[in-house]
Amino acid sequence: MFGTSGIRGPIGETVTADTALSVGRALASEGYHDIVVGRDPRESGRMLEKALTSGLVECGANVIRLGQAATPTVARSVSWHDADAGVAITASHNPPCDNGLKLWTPSGQAFDAEQRECIASCIEAGDFALSPWDELGETTRYDHADDDHRQALCTTIESPLDLSVIVDLGTGAGRVTVEVLTELGCAVETLNAQPDGRFPGRPSEPTAANCATLRQTVAHTDADLGIAHDGDADRMLAVDETGTFIPGDVLLALFAQQAATPGDRVAAPVDTSLLVDDALSAQDVTVMRTKVGDVFVAQQVTMDDVAFGGEPSGAWIWPEETLCPDGPLAACKLAELVATEESLSTLIEDIETYPIRRQNVETTQKAQVMAAVENLATERYNGDSIEMLDGVRIETENGWMLIRASGTQPLIRLTTEARTETRADALLSEANELVATAQTSK
Repeated sequence: MFGTSGIRGPIGETVTADTALSVGRALASEGYHDIVVGRDPRESGRMLEKALTSGLVECGANVIRLGQAATPTVARSVSWHDADAGVAITASHNPPCDNGLKLWTPSGQAFDAEQRECIASCIEAGDFALSPWDELGETTRYDHADDDHRQALCTTIESPLDLSVIVDLGTGAGRVTVEVLTELGCAVETLNAQPDGRFPGRPSEPTAANCATLRQTVAHTDADLGIAHDGDADRMLAVDETGTFIPGDVLLALFAQQAATPGDRVAAPVDTSLLVDDALSAQDVTVMRTKVGDVFVAQQVTMDDVAFGGEPSGAWIWPEETLCPDGPLAACKLAELVATEESLSTLIEDIETYPIRRQNVETTQKAQVMAAVENLATERYNGDSIEMLDGVRIETENGWMLIRASGTQPLIRLTTEARTETRADALLSEANELVATAQTSK
């Protein structure tokens, strides 16, 4: 029932009140006694919060309700309240018809595979430790989670920051970013700032296409920087002072260059551009590949020699701060960098980029299609060129392609990269043909 980012899917289908009730019962039954709960602006979150809280209380757990809050605020609040776990009710960047539940540990790291399996097994067995009437848990409301998050960020950033910043919240839960940048001295203007889980301003995922208004606004004003979040503000992507959207791979390289020192490693998933490796090689910093998903990146950044972890989708982890992807923290870190240079475009001008293509193929049979892709790849390519850490990654002359099932949506994701546009396009066509053949042969 769990994907790489918790439980996520359409309301009334994959995710129901019964789902949330069962998760609450299982968490409490497995010994998590004090639980922090928060939700993004989706209206269905209110229903799920009530059901989740009922399950927790019914099995004797105490609940600290944050109300509407960014996912990193929920994740970081677990340790701030000396709680045992946290639950963010969110579907992150997914469309408004979806919702979900993501579970967090006191370290700020999402539940790992073993912890998720333990909860799933408890639910499947229906082995809940229901409490008698006089041992039920209690609920309390805490209304200062945003203030706690803001104060934590202010202590990590040198201020004042003399910048003009436009923040596109995507009608999501990232208001902490506006508050902390303002407190740090930035002149902040907002787009899509009113929380609305229908995401009427733009689709929740902060892609270049979805951030067209942000790009245009920055380009036609004297703003130094544009910031964009998704619905729960665990992601952060950016626009430079010219209105140019900065690819996530480039931001990953920039953050890693600043965080790492010679001999360090940086954790990044298998779909990350080679530009990150190239940008870090001059610093004697190496990239270790992980499965796609912030939980897998977070597992690697706990190692002593791993200074930073990130995903091109916009999830950034500074292990000395927290093990959760913290969009507001990333916004502050980027603003601090820009404040020390002439511009964001100057900061990234030496990072060489290569043609990279990303495409999604819709399917309701991800497992079957991927099994067929693995067989086809084994038949067609040299075994030394194939890696199956997460999906199927095939190294070819002057490029690579990755075919993997989304952990959160009914999609097969295709990524290709090469030294030339023509080769990147050819590899994408090759990847599409592999998936099309797999769909007909499974």
